[in-house]
Amino acid sequence: MSFFARPDYKSDTTQFIEQLRAQKPDLEERQREGRALLWDKAVDSEVWQEYRAGRVAQKPYVYQTNA
Repeated sequence: MSFFARPDYKSDTTQFIEQLRAQKPDLEERQREGRALLWDKAVDSEVWQEYRAGRVAQKPYVYQTNA
């Protein structure tokens, strides 16, 4: 047995996550659904190119007035 092995030790974070998963078995599914709302989207490259082409260049000194 290794001197550094601690098989019975679980960090507070690990214990918390295990407890949370036991209390809410559908947690991972709900996380995936939430991610799908914002991140997992198909990107239309044509629309994206139009968006990039329509950008207006920002001046180097945004807060400087011309007065």
